[in-house]
Amino acid sequence: MKLSIVATLYKSASYINEFHERATAAANRLVGDDYEIVLVNDGSPDESLDLAIKLTEQDSRVVVVDLSRNFGHHKAMLAGLSYAQGERIFLIDSDLEEEPEWLADFAQAMTKEAADVVYGVQETRKGNWFERWSGELYYSLFNYLANIDHPRDIVTARLMSRRYVDALLQFREREMVISCLWVITGFKQCARPVKKHAHSASTYSLTKKIGRATDAITSFSEAPLRLIFYVGLIIFAVALFYAGYLIFQKLMLGTPLDGWTSVMVSIWLLGGMVISFVGIIGIYLSKVFSETKQRPSFIVRAIRGQSTSIH
Repeated sequence: MKLSIVATLYKSASYINEFHERATAAANRLVGDDYEIVLVNDGSPDESLDLAIKLTEQDSRVVVVDLSRNFGHHKAMLAGLSYAQGERIFLIDSDLEEEPEWLADFAQAMTKEAADVVYGVQETRKGNWFERWSGELYYSLFNYLANIDHPRDIVTARLMSRRYVDALLQFREREMVISCLWVITGFKQCARPVKKHAHSASTYSLTKKIGRATDAITSFSEAPLRLIFYVGLIIFAVALFYAGYLIFQKLMLGTPLDGWTSVMVSIWLLGGMVISFVGIIGIYLSKVFSETKQRPSFIVRAIRGQSTSIH
């Protein structure tokens, strides 16, 4: 099979039919009828699954991977990639904020650049000034701490070769940030500027963004642990210096020592730092705990379509 188009479904009922129509047209123009469309139902609470099953009855090239519950966008994408059979795999969101028609441009770039991956990068990041500023700050901080070159303002849409996807699927991480796995998998990757549409407000609240940033940094960098060590050394050196200064004041100058305010401030400052540092260590331990349990990244309830016998 020449091509697999993979998309996840979550509250996608209002988009799924148009997505199927446009994705089908894009695939036909590129490879004729030698393709499949893999739709992963990530525990969608609306009628997305029912509509997707109807598509399998109307179109033999549609495959529905129905997960047992909501596992999250990243793990649902991984599930879709694991069931895709094409020589090239086009991963894209189904909400039509990303255009299925990008497939032709991505395929042309892949051939021209002899690349294994062509991914979309937003020409202008959507959102207000705070979202754009915080996004830039996040990428700069993350790339510095994790020591990887994570592209800025990427979208889900990407065309990948079979060997790249096979390499990507070798990762067995439970606590995953898939965009980082895309980067560290390697191979030749090139970017294409795209204009992402905004049909609705982002479902990523500030709390979710902070949580995602925390997951990304703690999953791909040991820098916070190193920071704890260096801060501890600095505090020890400052405390040692200050203790020596107080001893000098008392023994050599006879200056009385007082100042409950400074003592209390020091206690609160050091106490807060200790608690935050313990929290950082706790995050790393929780990830180790999660990984050692070896729970599956996703559980498939049923497969609908022509690829049922493959897995």
